[in-house]
Amino acid sequence: MFLKNYIKEVYTGVSSLLKGMRKTGYYFFHPKEIITQQYPDNRDTLQLASRFRGEVVMPHDENNEHACTGCTACELACPNGTIKVITKFDVNPEGKRKKAVDTFIYHLELCTMCNLCIEACPTDAIRMAQNFEHSVFDRSKLTKKLNLPGSKIREGVE
Repeated sequence: MFLKNYIKEVYTGVSSLLKGMRKTGYYFFHPKEIITQQYPDNRDTLQLASRFRGEVVMPHDENNEHACTGCTACELACPNGTIKVITKFDVNPEGKRKKAVDTFIYHLELCTMCNLCIEACPTDAIRMAQNFEHSVFDRSKLTKKLNLPGSKIREGVE
């Protein structure tokens, strides 16, 4: 019984290896498209897949406005506490208090790039960027403040 299982595992392993070698040999002799990219030599022409998840960013428009309402849905959806939203209350000209984002803290070193925060955001205020080079010598540089200084919520976003 032991010998039979051993021979079966060896046969399965060899057949799997030959299947992979056949595919590699086919692409070697019939290069239809180049699959691999010569990183870091091609940083200018590097093309990442559209579904690639790099890091969370908060886009701002030309008036330094964003779409984050401070609802903290992204913070609640994050499985490991990567996002911390600190809110404040602004008083508008009519005297009404309105919740606003004071600081949006993102801990890149904790992020698993799971995309749950992006899915939870009701206003699409945050998204995943394409940048992936995050090597630093100081770990504190991986903690980022996503809202820019002096930024405010875009008109019409509720």
